Amino acid sequence: MRKKRTYKDVREANIRNVTKRRKEIRLMAIEHAGGKCIKCGYHKYPEVMEFHHRDPLQKDFNVSKKGLTRSWERVKKEIEKCDLLCANCHRELHVEQKLAASRENSGMKSE
Repeated sequence: MRKKRTYKDVREANIRNVTKRRKEIRLMAIEHAGGKCIKCGYHKYPEVMEFHHRDPLQKDFNVSKKGLTRSWERVKKEIEKCDLLCANCHRELHVEQKLAASRENSGMKSE
């Protein structure tokens, strides 16, 4: 007779399956977006790659680990609104945007 599966067993299996699916979707998304940083060309570790929405107003959801529970078609549609950047270039881009907005608000011209 088979051992009855407990709530804990089912929960742990579901967590493993969701984690595996998120990793698969993430790798597919990175590959679909070109597989490398559009700014510097970095491509060594997929864990370092991030999706930057070109227009934040067009963002339906974050393409992050939690966002990767959606269907591949929804993820693909969302990443087409994004640029693939390595973590360093992504941070630099956001700093540049903040500095530009700050200059604009203070009346300074960009260099």
